[in-house]
Formats: sequence, C-alpha cells, structure tokens
Amino acid sequence: MRLPDLEAWAMFAAVVEHRSFTDAAKALSVSKATVSKAVTRLEQHLDTSLFARTSRRLALTESGKRLADHAARILAEGQAAEEAARQETTELSGTVRLGAPMTFGLLRVAPLIAEFTKLHPGVDVDLHLSDARIDLIEMGLDATIRIADMPDSSLRARRLADMHVHVVASPAYLDERGRPAHPSDLSGHDCLCYSNAPTPDVWRFVGPGEQNVAVQVRSRITVNSGEAMLPALLTGVGIARLPDFIVGAAIAAGDLEEILIDWRPPPLGLHLVTPPSRLRSGRVEALLDFITRNHGC
Repeated sequence: MRLPDLEAWAMFAAVVEHRSFTDAAKALSVSKATVSKAVTRLEQHLDTSLFARTSRRLALTESGKRLADHAARILAEGQAAEEAARQETTELSGTVRLGAPMTFGLLRVAPLIAEFTKLHPGVDVDLHLSDARIDLIEMGLDATIRIADMPDSSLRARRLADMHVHVVASPAYLDERGRPAHPSDLSGHDCLCYSNAPTPDVWRFVGPGEQNVAVQVRSRITVNSGEAMLPALLTGVGIARLPDFIVGAAIAAGDLEEILIDWRPPPLGLHLVTPPSRLRSGRVEALLDFITRNHGC
C-alpha cells in the first residue's frame, strides 16, 4: 500500500486557502518552489490538474474543487494533532479568520478580539466585518457571527442569544405624524428598511395572545446597514426596526422613542456559525468559547 503524500495535500490546502502559491509559501515558511513542486507531485499522483494556471489568476479546476475540502481536513487534522501534542491550552498560536456583522462587530466583537489577543499573544485574528451574507467557506473563514434566522444548511450554527428588536422613531416625528397603536397603522407612515432582510418592506409582529401580524410598509430609505439609519431616524424622517445594540443608547437618552410596545417584532437569533466539520484547531475553539462566554447579549 502506498501512503498518501500528506505534505502535498497540506500544501495544496494552503494554496486554496491563500489563493496564491506565493502567499501559501509565506504562510508555511517554505519556498514557493517547494509548494509548487508538492502540488505538481500531487497532481501527477492523482493524474488530474488541481489548478488552472494563467499569468493573471489562479483558479481551481473541477477536480480541485471536489478535493479542496478533503485537503483542508487533512491540514486541519495535522494542525490539531500538533496542537494536542503541545498541550496548546497555554501555547495557542496561528491565525483565526472570523466574520461578523459591521455594527455588531465594531461594538461587541472588536473589544472581545482585543481582549482575547491580549490573553493569547501567539494568536492573530483576521476579522472580516460585513452586513452582507457571506459564504464563510468561500471566504476561507473559520467561523462567522450572524444575526438572523438560520436556514437549513450544512453549516453548524450555535445560537448564542436572542437579539431584541425595537420599533422606534424620533419624538419630533411622532408628535407630527402620530403614534401608531397597531402595526396596521404603519401603512400611513414613512419607514426606514434594512435591505439585507428577506422582505425589507414587510414587517412582522407578535402581539397580545400570540397574534401574528404582517404589514407592508412604505420605505423612504432602504439601506444595507442598520447604523446608517440613525441619522435619518434622529432627524425625524421616519420609523425603523432596529436591534437594541444599535438604538438602545438613543432610547435611554430620549433621542428615540419606542412604539408599539405590545407588538414586538420576532427576536433575531445571534448565531456562531462554523463549517460542517466538527474538527477545529485549538486556537479557533478557544476564540469561539471566549466569544460564547463574553458576548454580553
């Protein structure tokens, strides 16, 4: 029986992760020629091309795409074995790639990252902030934080908390336009909508007796960032639905007023999402556990 060329598989995985032979070589602290020879050796052994190489770009072939996950698992298994051998609880090292929503990431995740990296000086964190729904596997992320209902998928999702949503407007807007007493009253108001929601202009509420109501609203402004609604809200342009971490301080200060207290939008789930494999390196597991314990929601 011929043993698999584990070094070549690991180097192939590194090239896929870094999307470059040069960057993979730097990450592995070897020469570019070493990485290139290993991948070529693997291609010859498998009798298939893994990359379509041109002078300007590097792309996986269909065979490469099918084998990339296997290679990533081989690399991760090796890293996990070495970490276990080093008893890495106090010697964590390497890079963790984490995604998070923009505003929540700035307000809640970035301070945690600062504290975590202070505790573990050998760990680097590559934090990707975006309100768009990203493909964490395509982006090469170890995990991502999402504030949304999670559809069925192969990804693994851990629900950390419920994020409560407030319906708010400025007191000046409400004094001028009136205070809605029922969700149906929103049809006569100007609203601000979040474009990344599945149905931005259809707002759902749960009221007394677990009544469910859906209302189509008129959007004056539609935007892909909840925080970007704040200037228009404070100026009195309209009504918005936003989570507590964005509007809680403005409500407490009296700059925004919460309405429809008896009719609550369904809470959003705060999820920690990881790839399908249960295998994670010690540094990734440590960061995810740290976020789980300290997310503060």
